[in-house]
Amino acid sequence: VQLVESGGGLVQAGGSLRLSCVASGSTFSINAMGWYRQAPGKQRELVADITTGDGSTNYADSVKGRFTISRDNAKNTMYLQMNSLKPEDTAVYYCHARRYNGYGVPVGSWGQGTQVTVSS
Repeated sequence: VQLVESGGGLVQAGGSLRLSCVASGSTFSINAMGWYRQAPGKQRELVADITTGDGSTNYADSVKGRFTISRDNAKNTMYLQMNSLKPEDTAVYYCHARRYNGYGVPVGSWGQGTQVTVSS
């Protein structure tokens, strides 16, 4: 599975951005996708994830009520709508996809990342 993110950029605090992640390859085997972020000097953290089946979502407490994750299975695309952005949201945002291989072992794929910078 290959993942390509887009939509990052520079925005003022309080602004909005929409990230997209397009998956290609063995997309039929993906059962969950998510957005992670990594700020300088910090560990990569989960922002939000979504299952490809029933669309169940999960959010980090820090983004609840501000970010919305969604997916379009027909387009093999996942989105992250980010509203009311704060300077602390500044990070490289990575797309992640999880699938199970033929042995039932979970396998993860990562995109190259897209920079989000929020100015105060």
